[in-house]
Amino acid sequence: MTDVTQRCNWATTEALAHYHDTEWGVPSRDDQHLYEMLVLEGAQAGLSWSTILNKREGYRRAFASFDIGKVARFTPRHVETLMQDASIVRNRAKIEAAILNARAVQQIQAEHGSLAKFIWSFVNDTPIQNDWHSYRDAPASTEISDALSKALKKYGCKFVGTTICYAFMQAVGMVNDHQHDCICRASCAAHGKKRRAAGKT
Repeated sequence: MTDVTQRCNWATTEALAHYHDTEWGVPSRDDQHLYEMLVLEGAQAGLSWSTILNKREGYRRAFASFDIGKVARFTPRHVETLMQDASIVRNRAKIEAAILNARAVQQIQAEHGSLAKFIWSFVNDTPIQNDWHSYRDAPASTEISDALSKALKKYGCKFVGTTICYAFMQAVGMVNDHQHDCICRASCAAHGKKRRAAGKT
């Protein structure tokens, strides 16, 4: 029996399909997960998402399961150790960015209450619902990702250009970019509608 399950056309491997089906586009308001995705999307710059996904467990080990407080306290010695760690992308700028971004997130949390509250304010706490025939029709960036990028940079974040920010928005469900015939589109849309209804009461 052939598998006729329809997914977004980028979910071409078992690992990508699992990530697509269980996480991508599902609205997330967990600061630790949001920070993780910020680091991973930044690490992807110039690489494929498959590469990063294959190294995800390595990143979790290397970056204290993305505990924001712990990573914020990383020192130059940690950076040197991480530069020898083959389970992550050994790029000094990206490693240092992960640490800088943890400190920036702490400042955002102090000023806004949570990273989630800050991030989600850019879409009025409601996921944007798109309807693409193909994932390839989705934009690389938008005015909202431009604004998010600028705001994160003001806090000192690195590797948060507008294209990275849009990929982040897709990943954490701020925008539902599952193509219109995808099995996950409706469930991600339902998450968004529930949140909108809750916000109005």
